Parts: sequence; structure tokens; C-alpha cells
Amino acid sequence: MWISAIKLAMNAGSHIYKKKQETRMNIASAQASHAEKMANGELEYKAKVIESNDNGWKDEFVLILVSMPMLLLVWSVFSDDPEIRIKLNLFFEYFKQLPYWYQAIFIGVVSAIYGLKGADIMRKK
Repeated sequence: MWISAIKLAMNAGSHIYKKKQETRMNIASAQASHAEKMANGELEYKAKVIESNDNGWKDEFVLILVSMPMLLLVWSVFSDDPEIRIKLNLFFEYFKQLPYWYQAIFIGVVSAIYGLKGADIMRKK
């Protein structure tokens, strides 16, 4: 009985050791593949694409677009101009009447730019 328990423990230990070695070999292979891609210029190209996207104006444009209703709301409160508030309500009413697919695309674009979770925002009540 003791001999079978010792054999079982030895087998389990050798199995764990083999799996650790396989994991180390897989990590080394992944690192080698990554280095090869960098040497071929594939990863540098992707980095340049990401860098060029960071230098664009789309984030600022979307920020201005999303901030406009809030700025108009603040202006209507501090300027005592009720016309702006009426027009702002009309804007959101028109936006609500747009097709659902367009609303989803708009929120998806904003979510992609700013890293928000658009799926949570778009849940219908």
C-alpha cells in the first residue's frame, strides 16, 4: 500500500515537472516568434499605425461633438436663454428618433475611441 502511494506521488511529481518544462519551452518559442516578427518589421509597422492614429484629430473631434450638448446646457442656464434649452431638448428628441442601428454605430465609435463599454450603454430598457 505504501509503495503504491509513493509511486502515485512520484508519477504526479514527474507529470507536474514535465508540464512546467513544456510551459517554459512554449514561452521561449513565443518570445522567439515575437523577436522574429520584430526583425522582419511586422511589429514596427503596427506600432507606426497606432502612432499615426494617436496623432489624428478624431479623438478631439468626437470629444467636441459629445461635449456640445453639455456646453449648450451650461450656456442656457447661465445666460437665462430658455431657447437654447428648448433646442437642446429638440436635438435629443430627434436623436432618439434616429434608427437604432445608427445610434448603436455612433455610440460604438465613441466607445472605441475612448475605451468605454458601449454594450452596457446600448441596453434597451
